[in-house]
Amino acid sequence: MSGVAAIILAAGAGERFAAAGGQTAKALAPFEGMPMVRRVAETAVASRARPIIVVTGFQADAVGGSLTGLPVRLVDNAQFRDGISTSLRAGVEALPSDADGALVLLADMPAIDVALLDAMIARAESAPAALAVVPERGGRRGNPALLKRTLFPAVRELTGDEGAGRLLRAASPGDVLTMEAASDAIFQDADTPKDLTHIERSRGG
Repeated sequence: MSGVAAIILAAGAGERFAAAGGQTAKALAPFEGMPMVRRVAETAVASRARPIIVVTGFQADAVGGSLTGLPVRLVDNAQFRDGISTSLRAGVEALPSDADGALVLLADMPAIDVALLDAMIARAESAPAALAVVPERGGRRGNPALLKRTLFPAVRELTGDEGAGRLLRAASPGDVLTMEAASDAIFQDADTPKDLTHIERSRGG
């Protein structure tokens, strides 16, 4: 593989987060002293993935501003309210033409670490014919996912609130490589402020 990029999906309005008492855009909620999306972006920047693309939408200026100083490319998704598929498509369209794959990270999963991302890239490099790499723990798959360029045409056909999960479930078992994750971070998404507090406390924060 010549290179794996990273796409951080940070466009959603986070209605559940707001309904549960969140006072800001979910991506901007503080985690260990910084906006959650910045923590995810810093992790991606510290990994082998290049380039790092951040797809914004809801409160795009504020989310983009929280990433000042980081070597990331911002891509605005004006159709973000039409579902996560629009953000995934926007991220894929922004990739360099020679990108061999992309790690798809979620802005509300701040506990993902560099070691996992680099291990996923190495796993992908070890099997060029595979379509994707996903982490698992105890037999249960989690996030992020690494999608090879072979899947990009199918990603472009996704609609509504449909992510890459359907594509991975439809693929032949041998086409999707799995690797054991070292922690439950692959399951820890902050749908509510309570979830975010739990994630932070589980890390000793």
